[in-house]
Amino acid sequence: MDLQSDSPPKQTALHGAHLAHGARMVPFAGYDMPVQYTGIIAEHQQTRTSAGLFDVSHMGQASLVGPDHETVARALEALCPADILGLTPGRQRYSQLTMSDGGILDDFMVTCPAATGGAARLLLVLNASRKEIDSAHIAANLPAGVTLERHEDRALIALQGPKSADVLGKLSPGVCAMAFMGAVNRTIAGIPTHVSRSGYTGEDGYEISVAASQAAELWDMLLADPAVAPIGLGARDSLRLEAGLCLYGHDIDETTSPVEAGLVWSIGKRRREQGGFPGDQRILRELRDGPARRRVGLALEGRAPAREGAEILVPGQGVVGVVTSGGFAPSLNAPIAMGYVPAAFAAPGTQVELLVRGRGLPARIVPMPFFPHRYHR
Repeated sequence: MDLQSDSPPKQTALHGAHLAHGARMVPFAGYDMPVQYTGIIAEHQQTRTSAGLFDVSHMGQASLVGPDHETVARALEALCPADILGLTPGRQRYSQLTMSDGGILDDFMVTCPAATGGAARLLLVLNASRKEIDSAHIAANLPAGVTLERHEDRALIALQGPKSADVLGKLSPGVCAMAFMGAVNRTIAGIPTHVSRSGYTGEDGYEISVAASQAAELWDMLLADPAVAPIGLGARDSLRLEAGLCLYGHDIDETTSPVEAGLVWSIGKRRREQGGFPGDQRILRELRDGPARRRVGLALEGRAPAREGAEILVPGQGVVGVVTSGGFAPSLNAPIAMGYVPAAFAAPGTQVELLVRGRGLPARIVPMPFFPHRYHR
C-alpha cells in the first residue's frame, strides 16, 4: 500500500486534523496520510456498523470543459471504454483510461454535474499515485476546444457506512433521497460542496468535494456526530478488499485489461459494439473470445494471510498466477486475497495453494465480492 518517493510528502488540508486525532501517519502516493487512529480492525468495524470518515484529498480532482456535452463526452470517450455520451446530468460512472495495447493507465470516476452554469463540464476523480501521469495523458489527447482544469484548491472527504445517510441528512436535508451514483451540488451547514453517493468500501455513503479552505470545518462538523469516527488507509484497504474492488498498481495496471480484471460491467453496450477507444482491438477480442487470464477471489482455509506477490499454485500444474491483494478480512474473520490465474483455473471452487514463505497454504477460488455490497438502491 505504501507508495513512497524521494521528495518530502505533501500534506492535505486535513493534515492538522489527523494529528489532533492521534493518527499514525505514513507516506502514501506522495502524501503524509493517516494509516490508522485507534486500530485497523476497530475502524473497519466502525465503517461496517456505523459511519467512518475518510480523507481522500490526495486524489486528483479535475474537470474536462468544452462548448457542449457531446463535444466533451466524445473527447473522453476517445480515452476510455465507458458510455460518456449517455451520462446524464447528476450521474456518475466508473471507467478506465486505456492504452493502445488494452492495458489500464488508471481507473477513475466521472460525473456529469447537474448544472455547470455555462460551458459543458465533466468532473473527474483520479488516483493519487497516477494523477500527474493521467493529467498529462488527458491534456495531450484532447481535441481543440476541450481543456482540462485541475482543482488543486479542493479537498475530498468520504463518509461511509450504514449510518452515513442519517448523519449527512441532519446537516443537509435531501441527501438521503439521492440515488446510488447520483451527484449534486449541495450546501452542508452553510458550506458549498459537490456530493456524490458513492465510495470505495462496499457500503452506502458519500464522497464530498469541498474547498480546501473549508475542509477542516466540514470534517469537524461531521465528526461531531457520535455515529462517526475517523478512518485511516489501513481500514480503507481491508474494506475495499472485502468488497472485491481493484486498487490501481496492485490488481490493475498497464499490463491488465478491463476484461481480465472483471470490469466488463463498466464498458458501455454501445462501446462494446462500436469500439473507438484505445486498446479496443484487444478488449473487444477478449469480450468475444474470453481473456487468457482472469482476476479471481481467493478464500484461504487457515488463519494465515497471503500478501501481494504470493504465488498461486494448482496441484499438479505448478505455479499459475500471483496474488495482487491479500490480507485478513475482519468482517469474515478469515484471510482472503485476489489474484490472476489462467481462465482454465478461474472457476469458483477450484482448489489452489498460495505459496507463503515456501509453504503452500490451501485455498479455493470463490466469487467476489467476499462481503456483500450494501450500496443504496
